[in-house]
Amino acid sequence: MAKMIADKLDKGISPQQFMDEMTRNKETFVSLYDEFQWPSEDDRAYFESLGNRDDLRCLILMADWCGDVVKNIPVVFRALEIGGVPTEVLIKEEHLDTMGQFLTMGGEAVPIVIFADTGGAVLGQWGPRPSHVQEAMIAFKQANPHPEAADYQDKLTETRAELGRRYGEGTGYQAHIVRELRELIEKL
Repeated sequence: MAKMIADKLDKGISPQQFMDEMTRNKETFVSLYDEFQWPSEDDRAYFESLGNRDDLRCLILMADWCGDVVKNIPVVFRALEIGGVPTEVLIKEEHLDTMGQFLTMGGEAVPIVIFADTGGAVLGQWGPRPSHVQEAMIAFKQANPHPEAADYQDKLTETRAELGRRYGEGTGYQAHIVRELRELIEKL
């Protein structure tokens, strides 16, 4: 059965409201938002062309305390706003029912970018990280299925360091997000 989020449409806050109300990581988030550069003119034109579609809605499950939100969502905001895709933010802690529908490997990872049609039928989702970064977390979860294991936290710390290495310095990782979002939306 297809996932539905019709009951969440028009229940979120705007991207601008999210940025205005951030209590953590705001400076970094806004800086990454302001520094965003399109990887190519073709990508920019593609996302601008989304303004010709009136069938897409986007809901983003997230929280300002999450490092992956801070890294990734400025890119998502910029990509979707140029095409006027209606986008709402659902704060994770205020929408646990929705979070429960969009678990990542059984966990409540954010951000989750959800694309739906105007009736709320889920068409696709992205997140919580670009695939080349997420691969490290998938490998960790597969190799360490027991959170109560004595070395679990040490290995998690190592994995988080690897996530940081995969993001890299600067904003080069943003091109991966633009590409992945474009590939997803082209299929919708």
